[in-house]
Amino acid sequence: MTKRELIDTGADKRYVRRNKQGQFKESDDVGRSLAADRRQTAKTKAKAGEGDRGDCNVKH
Repeated sequence: MTKRELIDTGADKRYVRRNKQGQFKESDDVGRSLAADRRQTAKTKAKAGEGDRGDCNVKH
């Protein structure tokens, strides 16, 4: 799995994950992502750059 990178579109900021070809695979709004992190206590420690992994019961 690749790390998330922060993209500033000018209108908003997004966390994106790319596939092997460099195309966007996943995209999340930063504000919503950080709000979700505050609502939920992580059960597992995630690696650097993968803050969205391991924090919820949804399989990725």
